[in-house]
Amino acid sequence: MQNDYRGWMRLFSRPRIWPAVLVLTIAPSAWAADATSRPSVPAAIAAPEDGTWSMPAKNYASTRYSGLEEINRENVGQLKVAFTFSPGTTKGQESAPIVVDNTLYFVGPYPNVLYALDLTQPGAPMKWKYEPKPEASAQGEACCESVNRGPTYSNGRIFYATVDGHAVAVDAKTGAEAWKVKLTDYTKGETMTMAPLVVKGKVLVGNSGGEFGVRGWLTALDEKTGKLVWRAYSTGPDSDVLIGPEYKPFYDMDRGKDLGVSTWPADAWQQGGGSVWGWISYDPELNLIYYGTSNPSPWNDSVRPGDNKFSDGIFARDPDTGAAHWFYQIGPHDLYDHDAVNENILLDMDVGGKPRKVIVRPERNGMIYVWDRTTGEVLSADPYVHINSTKGVDMKTGRLIYDDGKRPMPGKVVRDICPTAPGAKDWNPSAFSESTGLLYIPHNNMCMDWESTSVGYIAGTPYVGADVKYYAGPGGNRGEFCAWDPVARKKVWSIPEEFPLWSGAAATAGGLVFYGTLDGWFKAVDDSSGKVLWRFKTDSGIIGQPTVFRGPDGHQYVAILSGIGGWAGAMVSNDLDPRDATAGNGWGSAVADLKRRVAKGGTLYVFSLPH
Repeated sequence: MQNDYRGWMRLFSRPRIWPAVLVLTIAPSAWAADATSRPSVPAAIAAPEDGTWSMPAKNYASTRYSGLEEINRENVGQLKVAFTFSPGTTKGQESAPIVVDNTLYFVGPYPNVLYALDLTQPGAPMKWKYEPKPEASAQGEACCESVNRGPTYSNGRIFYATVDGHAVAVDAKTGAEAWKVKLTDYTKGETMTMAPLVVKGKVLVGNSGGEFGVRGWLTALDEKTGKLVWRAYSTGPDSDVLIGPEYKPFYDMDRGKDLGVSTWPADAWQQGGGSVWGWISYDPELNLIYYGTSNPSPWNDSVRPGDNKFSDGIFARDPDTGAAHWFYQIGPHDLYDHDAVNENILLDMDVGGKPRKVIVRPERNGMIYVWDRTTGEVLSADPYVHINSTKGVDMKTGRLIYDDGKRPMPGKVVRDICPTAPGAKDWNPSAFSESTGLLYIPHNNMCMDWESTSVGYIAGTPYVGADVKYYAGPGGNRGEFCAWDPVARKKVWSIPEEFPLWSGAAATAGGLVFYGTLDGWFKAVDDSSGKVLWRFKTDSGIIGQPTVFRGPDGHQYVAILSGIGGWAGAMVSNDLDPRDATAGNGWGSAVADLKRRVAKGGTLYVFSLPH
């Protein structure tokens, strides 16, 4: 098997052509709610707006909300480019630009260079760059391109991960390397793409590679030295998963001894996936971190009977020791590659007339979950897209109810499964507005055909076992940006988008929400109505994360990286053939028209009002 990225993306091939879909018009509706009923950020996390953005999620609650309001509904139409910066790479730009002490930092895709730009100088010239020099061959072990989801700042240092499996700490002022630690063996398909989170002096970072049959884990490193503090695996015996007397899951299905072994056939847990490449949140009051685990390996579920713990679920752990407090499996025996790694938004809100500490998350399987974050109880699970692969959640047992008519079978093509393997929403984070109490979700509207195929494990090569093809869902639009009311449990307004959405979102006190599209439009919309108030065409497609900050001049700025790539954009960035319906592991003809609409690129854009 060809062991490079293009070989991986072409792993399956069958030609198919799909027609282009025209841009659909917006259909917003007005929204109003009693402010007293709105969810709020936990008091232990809430803080006055200081104008910085020091971690990709903005804060430990993962709201991606800025309290700045100089740029607002009335004047956003005047937004102009303040400056740009090109890192010189033309692969997927997924990093969040973060801003601390008048310096903007971001990380590019391979070769994972960290850039520091001086915001005190005209045009924000580069202060320094740090080059970790990852192994070039690691690119071929990254399933969905050698992207990087950004750095994080803590106590004078910048922390991030490299595609060849290193975590690094860099002096924020000078760019000098403080430490660099190897955590994985990328030759076995174990890479790193996630943005770390620093909690109580520990750098939390996990691995990628579910499509290569890795064994997933989350690791805590000492912030000062890089020394390993603890590692919690997602599969294996309780001693490896760090399950002990503190572990008290809410549902029977997640209780038992050594479930990380007994819910797998033979020794399959050793290549069982459950990687940790998404987002982590932290509740200082409960002293718990929350994160999700990815799909079990391989995609072909027939070779892994059982629930396949602890893949496709959410963990609550003590950040000091790594000890698990609870786990909930969102997709027992996952059928569709529905990694459960999305953002965990921590809120306090009334549920059923009672105040609850909750986690809200738009899940890849098409439902928005609300959990009690103290216990792991599912309080609600509501569809936000068209779903026919499952029938909801059994609220007594907590189990996801699969539709047997859409269950994959070896040698049979099962058609019209909704949502797709990339899910109703992949890794790209939503935003919660403290002003409106709404959640703003960039997501997909797609369905797929699936055929399970024979598969065998060979270290360092794709371990998938499925032939998949994606296409537009009901209505013909492949993407959507929507506002969701977590109290009323309903969609408030939505914007159909021609292409799937792979950009994150950011909300502001100025009544705005920002997001980008695969064909390169960066947009600002009214947070109450969904009306598009401003848009700007960048030089490439947007799969990055917008951030908002106050510059040293006292004015507000909005930043976004443009650069097509990642899983959804690899058709362009890797020059794949759109006549191959399964190119890009399913994207093929689903985004064939994207190659005619957007070019390769890589540019940081920073916008402001004229001043």
